[in-house]
Amino acid sequence: MNYDQLASFEPALAAFLEKVRHCFKRDKTFGYLQKYILGLMTDLKRKSIEPIALACGVAVRTLQEFLAFFAWDHGRADQVLVREVVNRQHGKRSIGVLDASAHAKQGQYTPGVQRQWCGETGKKDNCVIGQHLLYTDNDPKNPFRCVVASDLYLPESWDADRDRCKRAGIPDAITYRPNWKIAMEQIKRTLAQGLRFDYVTYDEEYGKVPAFLFELDGIGQKAIGEVPANFRVWVKKPACKSNRAEHASHRVDKIASHSPAFYGQSWQKMELKDTTRGKCIWHVKSAQVHLVEHKDNKSYCPVPTDRTYWLIVAHNRQTGEMKYFVSNAPVKEKLETLMEIAFSRWHVEKWFERAKQECGFGAFEVRTYTSLIRHWLASRLAMYFLADQTTRLRGEKSEDHVGTSGRCGQYAGLEDMANISVFMEAESICV
Repeated sequence: MNYDQLASFEPALAAFLEKVRHCFKRDKTFGYLQKYILGLMTDLKRKSIEPIALACGVAVRTLQEFLAFFAWDHGRADQVLVREVVNRQHGKRSIGVLDASAHAKQGQYTPGVQRQWCGETGKKDNCVIGQHLLYTDNDPKNPFRCVVASDLYLPESWDADRDRCKRAGIPDAITYRPNWKIAMEQIKRTLAQGLRFDYVTYDEEYGKVPAFLFELDGIGQKAIGEVPANFRVWVKKPACKSNRAEHASHRVDKIASHSPAFYGQSWQKMELKDTTRGKCIWHVKSAQVHLVEHKDNKSYCPVPTDRTYWLIVAHNRQTGEMKYFVSNAPVKEKLETLMEIAFSRWHVEKWFERAKQECGFGAFEVRTYTSLIRHWLASRLAMYFLADQTTRLRGEKSEDHVGTSGRCGQYAGLEDMANISVFMEAESICV
């Protein structure tokens, strides 16, 4: 993006960042946020602290301390971001998408780093995992997306070594919790701030835990999520409590193949958008089933739920892929609606892809918990601003207009920064 293009966004960006100024005690500290966000939005090859600091003429140590130690209320700024999303809902369908994103990292005291499965590298690797909640309106032509919550997943090995946590600045209140429990806290927190989801959707990492769906039931949140093939349900309540095979629950893949509830019905053909592959043809069947819960939380005492849930089987005949979904939606909900929501997880994948490329979401090189959370917040603020401007421009112009691409054009490279006054002045921003 050249200087004229950057300058055209100056009023909008200044107005947006002004909404979080009250989270800062000093104007100078607020100025560092402005510089950091602009650095994340530019086309630097690396968007970690050092390149941004060098580009904007700030001491590297100063920018490090801004993220780690300077006094500003990042929690309150996070609430401002959520409130911005609340104010733009306008009755559109709202979907919450849960996802855990891994970032390959090194360093003994990088918060939460551990050898674990890393989706970024596709193997077990040293990485940091963040648990995120994304909001989308799932608009078919001009979708809006924003991550409204980001939290660190703290491995059990870290929780067992509180001295290590202390060195990384991880508060005692942050302990090991499985991702589904962190996700549940994020949903409750955003609901308390006024954000509402028509549905929440998630992958089988969350869906494999029936307790997660039961907790969503408890707060009245509708959801649909993928479950693994070995997820167990009853098509009908057993006649009695017994360990005999004929009274036991069954795997969903076996039920889909052998239960009259499924083989007695025809496949419904649906065209669904699936990640970056565009529209795909899926064939779908569904039935009402009882999930497995455990009386008094005893694993050896499985009983069927009183209420029924949707079990949906989706088959992609072109690839041979089978997917299984469970939902607490009302019985009279349209199957087409549920499948549209279930396959809307591509929004979070697209958001991560763009956030890492355009706003340095995964480019953190930090040694404290506070720095990590603040970096993620700054990236999310930058992504919200770009998404808001893209949505506005697409609403005003046709999508083939030069100003309406997903990236809003090419961001400024290092060679352009000398002409931008924010990199020359300590107290103000000019974009």
